[in-house]
Amino acid sequence: MKPDLSNPGKVVITVATTGGLHGRESNPALPEQPKDIIQNFHDCYNAGATVAHMHVRDKRGVTTAAIEVYGEVIEGVMSRCPGMITQVGNGIGVRYENPGEEGVPFTLEERMNLLNIRPAPDQLTLNLGTFHFEHKNTEFLFYNSKRWNAEFVAGCNKRGIRNELEVYDLSHIQNAIDLMDRGALKPPLHFSFVLGIKGAIPATPANLLAMLDAIPEGSSWQVVSIGKYQLPLSTMTLALGGNIRVGMEDNVYFSHGVLAVSNAQLVERAVRIVKELGREVATPEEARQLMHLGPAPQRPPDAARA
Repeated sequence: MKPDLSNPGKVVITVATTGGLHGRESNPALPEQPKDIIQNFHDCYNAGATVAHMHVRDKRGVTTAAIEVYGEVIEGVMSRCPGMITQVGNGIGVRYENPGEEGVPFTLEERMNLLNIRPAPDQLTLNLGTFHFEHKNTEFLFYNSKRWNAEFVAGCNKRGIRNELEVYDLSHIQNAIDLMDRGALKPPLHFSFVLGIKGAIPATPANLLAMLDAIPEGSSWQVVSIGKYQLPLSTMTLALGGNIRVGMEDNVYFSHGVLAVSNAQLVERAVRIVKELGREVATPEEARQLMHLGPAPQRPPDAARA
């Protein structure tokens, strides 16, 4: 896909407030409980974010696959952030039961069960390839076969849920195209280039450009870059006409050695950079159009439980 530098369009800002890996040991401001996650999304919504990327924790702060907790957060966002796009991460994360011990990844059954979240999110992420995942002292094969992904996409299609396509390498983009050619994924597609995860594609400008060149024309796209790479690659992405994701899932620091005081602080900086580069931040309604989604559900959250 060739970027149109003369008409880059408006910017969709996603915020990933919590993540499924590190917790408050990395930054005390990271929200873990539903009411705190909802408040963070509300603050980020007011700052300019239009997509709420969700992971949730149990009462101990441990990453959980409990669909009722996801439902609570989605209801809160629907109630307090009109039109905001709700997006749940399919990988869920790693369950660290005890500090210092090796974490446990979530099963394929737990990940498939995300289809049963009520109210349903606007989007469920799809991880487009199997790769070696490493975090702290935990290593495992993050399994995402085409067969499993096709089954998951079929479940999403049945429920009217769109997919955000997370690609961690160039081959993952081809996997997405293969699923589209089979009729499983419906174009236009929305890609997230994830750069800087251990075991995946390194966070370099050349790799970002290669991934952009590989996606089909007419796709929408954003960059998810990790840690110290987030700010430079996000700025490069904005200059190329792409969209960005910020938040403590990806980076707990505001600058070198300085922890972010809130997720909203990271969104506010993103908005400033967008404007300095001569672009505009998309409204929730505009973001839904840009990401190939329908209008926000008009039913009240209580009705969504039925």
